[in-house]
Amino acid sequence: MPYLRSLFFPRNLFDNLTNGDTPDDVVWRMVSSVVKLEELVVYCPFSSSGLALWLSMAGPSLRNLELRLDNITEHETFTEIPSKLDCIRAAWNLESLKLWGVLMIYSPKWDVFHRLKNLEIVGARLEDHALFDALRACPNLTNLLLLGCEGLRSISIQNPHLEQCKLDFFGVGNCSLTINSSKLESLEVQGCSLIRVHETRWLRHLSIANNSGRVYVVDFGRLVALETLSIRGVQWSWDAISKILQMASEVKQLYMKVEFTGDSETLQPFPEIDFVDFFNSHPKLQTFDIHGAMFAALCQKNSLKNVDSKFLIPCLEKVVVTVRSPLNAEQKMSTLDSLMKYAKNLKKMTIKILQMKSSHSSADDFFEDICRFRYMNRKIVSIE
Repeated sequence: MPYLRSLFFPRNLFDNLTNGDTPDDVVWRMVSSVVKLEELVVYCPFSSSGLALWLSMAGPSLRNLELRLDNITEHETFTEIPSKLDCIRAAWNLESLKLWGVLMIYSPKWDVFHRLKNLEIVGARLEDHALFDALRACPNLTNLLLLGCEGLRSISIQNPHLEQCKLDFFGVGNCSLTINSSKLESLEVQGCSLIRVHETRWLRHLSIANNSGRVYVVDFGRLVALETLSIRGVQWSWDAISKILQMASEVKQLYMKVEFTGDSETLQPFPEIDFVDFFNSHPKLQTFDIHGAMFAALCQKNSLKNVDSKFLIPCLEKVVVTVRSPLNAEQKMSTLDSLMKYAKNLKKMTIKILQMKSSHSSADDFFEDICRFRYMNRKIVSIE
């Protein structure tokens, strides 16, 4: 088949094979019939010996390889020889490699993939040294995606050409992460408590979340190019929050959903934040999505004390406010009024109250105040 360049084998394709055929045999016949195979996608079950056979034939011509390895088994000590990961080294001209269901507790026996630009691993059990060695074999990566990975404690990524990086780690949320890439443009991290990124001059998109543990340290260079920042999690240290906000002074879109602060097991509310100082420190802010704790911090007794007639929020166009509690209702309404008054370019404000605690006696009065506020500013304000 001289004109065929791509083969795709779905997961359940060979469920009803007859005549003694195996998935390995069928895939081999198809692969060997293609003159110059450039893309191979295999989701159906296969053996390491089958993969080694296919890649011995098609490996040098392959540009894109996607495999569902399914070698995370109940028997963690079981390994095939050669392993499926080791077999991949035969496809040394790869530009994109995508792997599903990976067990990488030993360093894969790879040579250097000089052409590899994209590496994606989804659903994996990894060891620190094994991942480090695998990444070292891909020196020219521009895109790295690790989703649903467990077993890691200290991750070091030293890929100088990396531009897009998305990392999602399972566990108790206490991983440490160090990245050294001078070309990094987008970084999304979930599950790390300590994050250090040395080169950030091109970083435009940053998302940090920790759904299981606490974020203690964020150590970045100057975020002069940052346009979008998202921080999420149950608990961050206040030092980490204030530091990332200070570094992100040029940000245009800001999403904040951190429930509590504190450096220990004790969950603490956010300290008071000066309304004027916050917006003066982020003059380019266009979209602001604030959740519970951050909104409450902007609604404390002295948060609005520095507001005067000269104050202006110049670029803000969209605000989304999630209200979790009716407490301090008067201050919260004053903060909403200030957003309307001083954000001269505001086009849309959404107030989310569905998650608000309604058992408190002041909830009904607060809801009426919000409804009245919405009516007075109905061209801009909506309630969800």
